[in-house]
Amino acid sequence: MKLLLNSPLDMHLHLREGDMLKHVAPFTAQQFSGAVIMPNLISPVDSLIKVEQYRNDIKKCCGHENFEPFMTLFFRPYTREELEQVRDKIIGIKLYPAGITTQSENGVSDFSAIEPTLQIMEDLQIPLLVHGESNGFVMDREKEFLDVYQTIATQYPRLHVIMEHITTEAAVRFLEKHENVSATVTVHHLLLTLDDVVGGMMQPHLFCKPIAKRPTDREALREAVFSGNKKILFGSDSAPHPRHKKECVGCAAGVFSAPVALPLLAQIFEEQNCLELLQGFVSDYAINRYGLTVPKKEVALTDTAWEVPAKYGDVVPYYAEQTLRWSLI
Repeated sequence: MKLLLNSPLDMHLHLREGDMLKHVAPFTAQQFSGAVIMPNLISPVDSLIKVEQYRNDIKKCCGHENFEPFMTLFFRPYTREELEQVRDKIIGIKLYPAGITTQSENGVSDFSAIEPTLQIMEDLQIPLLVHGESNGFVMDREKEFLDVYQTIATQYPRLHVIMEHITTEAAVRFLEKHENVSATVTVHHLLLTLDDVVGGMMQPHLFCKPIAKRPTDREALREAVFSGNKKILFGSDSAPHPRHKKECVGCAAGVFSAPVALPLLAQIFEEQNCLELLQGFVSDYAINRYGLTVPKKEVALTDTAWEVPAKYGDVVPYYAEQTLRWSLI
């Protein structure tokens, strides 16, 4: 059996920089026509110059692949002049609460101070992408952040707000309250609960932020995605770290899913008897919600089994040494 996907998109991706960028970018460029690139580098991508330089670096690493990196700015106070200059170079601005995830130390600590920038973003129709977690108890962080989403979505009704990598039943319910709110969901959050990560021996390569939650949360995500909710977009949140930063004290957060993203999605959509909905989840819904023009690219998969390698270079992938039923052609 053969499956064809038109212009698949990854709407939330970490490519890092330097040697890691060179190593991981081709995995995404080969199987997607575009991806939304996260800006939380060691020196955050927070200016037009940095956006252009990072995009150039990514394009070089992708070779001749027909692939578009949709760039984002790291949220900080911006002037109207700054955002007018960069508007056509970015897909949105990514807001991180300060210290909540990898390299987010320069994120937002005072949410009362973000309103002038949000107003400019609404005026210029620049989407706001949000890592939506508080600094509270780890299982409650996403739910607690819903109050912030409520305020932003209500005060700025023309601002497209994207709840990134949602993991909870409460977030799924909230999504239906506001037409201007969308969400991304990862493949690993469709499969994992916290029990998979720490229920037995700690599984560092499954540790991510937001952490996997309860079975009821996972089922709410699955029901929403497998029913064809057009406000939910695929975003892998693939976040590579070298093995020594995962298998250690102070384990880094992130699941490296880029090499297996589409084959694994094909497998789980087939298991749910809704393979016909995969095209919308990985492309059409995002194009409609963002109003995107994307490179034309047909990606073919076949139901031929393969074993995921134990590692790619020094990075351990999701589903390492496990067999997937679908493979890229």
